[in-house]
Amino acid sequence: MASALMLRADDASGKFTSEGIAEFNAAFQAWDGGRFWNAAELFKKAAAKSPGSAVNHYWLGAAHFHRMLYYRSLAASDLNTSTAHAERDQAMAAFEITLKLDAQHAESHALLGTLYGMKIDGMIDGIRYGRTLQEHQKKALASGADNPRVQYLLGTGLFHTAKDAADRREALKILLIAEKLFVAERKHPPKPFDPRWGRSSCLTFIGQTYLSLGHKPEAADYFRKALVEHPVDHVAKAELARLSPAN
Repeated sequence: MASALMLRADDASGKFTSEGIAEFNAAFQAWDGGRFWNAAELFKKAAAKSPGSAVNHYWLGAAHFHRMLYYRSLAASDLNTSTAHAERDQAMAAFEITLKLDAQHAESHALLGTLYGMKIDGMIDGIRYGRTLQEHQKKALASGADNPRVQYLLGTGLFHTAKDAADRREALKILLIAEKLFVAERKHPPKPFDPRWGRSSCLTFIGQTYLSLGHKPEAADYFRKALVEHPVDHVAKAELARLSPAN
């Protein structure tokens, strides 16, 4: 009887997870904060049905992470900032649970490293969170060096903290590795519940990194590539318009 009940719980969990992933993908393509919220609610239901599933908590964190990015992309306001912070904290909590269930979950380590980096605002925060950030990055690479999202997140982190051109070139090197890994990933059909997000954003960051190094033609090329993948990418749109103003 107990086994039968567990099987039904897993079936229900999988249904919510599948629906959540479909909603997450739709939210990303439309860049819709409300749909990211819908996805998070579905993943919450999946996690409630199967609380021991690292997959469900990972996806819950991914939904909150992207909803945070959505609110960070809006015009600055107290409401948008506070909502973004709340989404960040919920994402971190979900990834912490994921790692308790699967200590080698590379993407959760990479995402937590990214989120700790976002919490750093000044020297005191750097002292408080810097070591934890680095530990998550090392663990992400240890178990996921061939994961495109791991390399993409590490590259964006280095881009945001770059102090000079050498750092930006290193960020570009990592992002180009991520791009190749995304291409390789596409050659294989995803298994159920596999993540496939990140490629278009990686292309945008490659464009931004090229632009920061003064390579405008390469930057424009990557912004165009990003827009083919994700036509509503506001960063790629704005940067490309700046590089190619209308006559």
